[in-house]
Amino acid sequence: MESVSIQNIKQKFGIIGYDYALHRALEKAIQVAPTDISVLVLGESGVGKEFIPKIIHQYSCRKHHGYIAVNCGAIPEGTIDSELFGHEKGSFTGATSMRKGYFEGSNGGTIFLDEVGELPLTTQVRLLRILESGEFIKVGSSKIQKTNIRIVAATNLNMIESIQKGKFREDLYYRLNTVQINVPPLRFRKNDIKFLFKKFSNDFAEKYHMPPVTLTDESLRYLEDYSWPGNIRQLKNLTEQISVVETKREISVEKLKEYIPENIPSISFSNHNVIETSFHDRERDFLYQILFDMKKNFNDLKSITFQLIKNNSDDKFFEENQQLMEKVFGKIIHNRDDSIFQLEDSSKSEEDLDYEEVEEDLSKNELSSFSLQKKEIEFIQKALKKNNGRRRKTAKELGISERTLYRKIKQYGL
Repeated sequence: MESVSIQNIKQKFGIIGYDYALHRALEKAIQVAPTDISVLVLGESGVGKEFIPKIIHQYSCRKHHGYIAVNCGAIPEGTIDSELFGHEKGSFTGATSMRKGYFEGSNGGTIFLDEVGELPLTTQVRLLRILESGEFIKVGSSKIQKTNIRIVAATNLNMIESIQKGKFREDLYYRLNTVQINVPPLRFRKNDIKFLFKKFSNDFAEKYHMPPVTLTDESLRYLEDYSWPGNIRQLKNLTEQISVVETKREISVEKLKEYIPENIPSISFSNHNVIETSFHDRERDFLYQILFDMKKNFNDLKSITFQLIKNNSDDKFFEENQQLMEKVFGKIIHNRDDSIFQLEDSSKSEEDLDYEEVEEDLSKNELSSFSLQKKEIEFIQKALKKNNGRRRKTAKELGISERTLYRKIKQYGL
């Protein structure tokens, strides 16, 4: 597979943002692309889930074959089997000719099943068979056909709840969910709002041949504090509306409140499971980030110390601190004249570190959950002290949402 970076992906697909959870989602998409395993993309409506299957297809061995996106929730229940699997002539009223379905027409390629949680149970049985054996039968036919297709599915529903209510097959859920990719909601990406707004503003300025709209500092903070139930789609629509309607190109916070009133009742999100999953993933990734930063800082310090010691030829210093240096740096080598010690620099560069290594560290006995919690508390306390208790700045520095920070402050009694 061609070498690809997150920056390449973002440029190619027009993805805006620097959020850590967003980057993790893109990293996963890149990693699974060369394989044929099924992927389930979770995320609220409007977060941009449709980019993930496109990335997976583009960087897979199937990229020269067909790619099709199907909105399962937009197809009537009576015709969805025909759309997906095809039908024979005369199989139902209106079937005046034989028709190929999406699975047959996209053979060798990738199919993206958006809103897969909306599929009827009878269709779910057919889909499960394709996942297990690659076999399907057209509506009105008894002939078994084969297809070779990669399935990427997405939903904004609470799948566990759907399974418990008997609306979605548990075996199909686990078949689809071989790899799960979570796309974070916009309220968890507050630092990205200014970049998204600027991008949309410039796009609409070009489209409507007018100067782009801009925000005051107070207006930007107002947008960052909003919950964005409609996510990126809502922000894009808001930006377009303001671009067309407003004559003044700098938008004040008072003007914004006409479009997004204060203290509006919060819309209940349909996918509590997705929010919860994303929340726990974010929490885990936050711990990884703490460890990663600590490890990187420690290795940087080792590297600097190594250079300082290397430039200092004091034999007495080496002899008095040999045990400590061996513990930190590893092996120490005597020169032939036995007068000066040499160290093997065991520190790693930033490029050598990865999150898999940090995950391995998490599994070690000496790194108990208690010590992790203790480090997290210390990390948050230092950030709060540095920012004089200001939560917005603290959350921004830590790379988490204010909501997450508030919950942790309450949880740890800070």
